[in-house]
Order: sequence, then C-alpha cells, then structure tokens
Amino acid sequence: MSDRTALTNIRVFDGERLTEPRTVVVDGGLIGDDPTGAAPYDGGGAVLLPGLIDAHVHLHGRETLDRLAAHGVTTGLDMASWPAGLAASLRGVPGTADLRSAGLPVIGPAGPHSHLGMPAEAVLTDPDHAERYVETRLADGADYIKIVLEAPGEGGPDPAAATAVVSAAHARGRIVVAHAASAGAYALALDIGADVVTHVPLGPPLDGATAARVAADGRVAVPTLTIMEELARALGRAEAYAGAARGVGELHRAGVPILAGTDANAAPGSPSPVPHGESMHRELELLVDAGLTPAEALRAATVLPARHFGLADRGAVRPGLRADLLLIDGDPLADIRATRGVVRVWCGGVPFGG
Repeated sequence: MSDRTALTNIRVFDGERLTEPRTVVVDGGLIGDDPTGAAPYDGGGAVLLPGLIDAHVHLHGRETLDRLAAHGVTTGLDMASWPAGLAASLRGVPGTADLRSAGLPVIGPAGPHSHLGMPAEAVLTDPDHAERYVETRLADGADYIKIVLEAPGEGGPDPAAATAVVSAAHARGRIVVAHAASAGAYALALDIGADVVTHVPLGPPLDGATAARVAADGRVAVPTLTIMEELARALGRAEAYAGAARGVGELHRAGVPILAGTDANAAPGSPSPVPHGESMHRELELLVDAGLTPAEALRAATVLPARHFGLADRGAVRPGLRADLLLIDGDPLADIRATRGVVRVWCGGVPFGG
C-alpha cells in the first residue's frame, strides 16, 4: 500500500487567503509535490489548513494527544507537566498529536500554584540556584522554560530569581514563557525579559502604553481567552472577561504577535477545566471577537506559534514541511466557526483514526 496520497480538489489556506482548488501530496511524513503514483483522495472542494498548534496545553496522558488530534490540533505546547518521564513517554507517538514541553515550571513559595501538588523542586527562591534549575529542566528534556509569576507580594518567585532564570535560559538558547494572569504579574514578565507572556489579566484591560511596551520589547502574547472566559464564568464576573478581551485588542492593535492557546486541562479539582482539542476552535472564535481577522486567528494557530517556538518544520502547507494537515468543510475566512467542521486530520502524514 502506498504511503503517498494526492489530496485533490481542495482549497488551501496559504496564510492570507484560500487558493483555487488544487492538489496537495502527502508523501510519507512530509508534504510532497509530485502526485505521480500517489493514491487519490478527492477533497470535494473542502479547505485544507495546516494542522493547528495549541500554544498552551497541559498533558495528562496519551488521551490528551488523541483529543487534540481529533479536533485538528496536531501540535500541543505543554506548559507544565511532571514527572519528567511523562512528556518523554508521549514524544514521537505516530498517528496522533506531536508535543513540546516545558516540563516542571518555576514557581514561588506561596503563590496559588504552590498548592497544586507540584514537587518541592519547582520552588525557586535563590537567584544563585537559577543556573542549576535551568540545567536540570533541560536535562529532563524541556524544550523551553516556564515560570509562574504572581503580582508583587503574592507569593510568586522573587524578581531577582526570575530574572536569573531568564538569563540562564537565554544563555542556553531557550525561550522563557511567563504565566501572568494579573496586571502586576504582566508588568513583572516584561521587567524580567520573558519572551512569551501567557494569559491576559481579567478585569481592567491592559492599556495602550503597556501594549506598546510589549510590542517594542519584541514580546509575544498567548492570551488563553478560553480559560479566561471560563474563570470569569466561574467567578460570576462577565465584565472581567470583557476587560480581558479588550486587552487582547490593545495588544493586537499595537502589533504584538498573538498566539492561540487554550490552557486545556483536565486536572482533578481544576476550577476551570478546558477540553483538549475542542477548545482551540473556541479560542479562534474569541480571538476574532477580540479584533483579529479570521486569517489572523488562523495564523495565530499555525505559522506564528511555529515561528516563535522554533518549529521550522510545520505551520504551513508547503512542500518539505511536516504533513500535519486539517481538512474542514467550510470557509473559515468567511466564518471562523467553520474550523469545527473537521473532515480529516493527518498527523505527520498519518491519517488520524486510520
């Protein structure tokens, strides 16, 4: 049986618009350009997207990967998991979503995350221990470093220790993702030089001056509007979510790269569980509501996370790239909700579900 498939009569999202109907070849694990001898698959005019990348998930097991893949999310960027063997056991599993991981994040001694059952080694208080901390995470297989910041005085990592972590990571060519769910934590993330800020404050929105600073400093935002919406609902504070959405609008208008991430998690006792895979489609809708165009929202879930997390082999439909593909029924540029109409998914060239 051929491991080459010619997807015919499909329109391709090229990062800006949909092409006229054309053929895309799946050649083993890559996108090819020669349909000769390939098994035909008639797309019937459906739309082909690069596989989606969720820039903020939490791993729980193989089922996490399968739930992502079932909804067209072919790469998940894990933002906290332990023990170290968990992420390692899920890397490179054929036929399902791929992953990258931060492993165990840096936390402070008394913030909210200190009560979530993380190992004691997650706590960092001494700047002199930052080098060893980062070395340990990288030895465990972390692809990037995650640091959980709190507003000053709320039990997060000491700013000097956080700054030392960023310096140690950068010295080793790794980016740092900072959790910042409050205005104070967001400002601290910028002060310490984090590369990516995940979440956006609920309540009063980020102002234009802050957004301009994020852009000027070359930072990237992963607002995770899906979980912010869930948190606001759990708190009975709809107006708080409206502020978060306005903050995303400010960041977008300032030219800050926005990446789509959901904070998908199924942790027992989580105040805001978010379903893996399915939630990405809600995130795209919320990003459009916040001011992104549908094409910009799709780039936020494809080429931009690939670029900013160093995944040069994916994020676009182009020969030579990894064959992570999502075929949908409908035009997402006319209505972003069309991404929910999943027809077929390929993970590294393998059709999900056989």
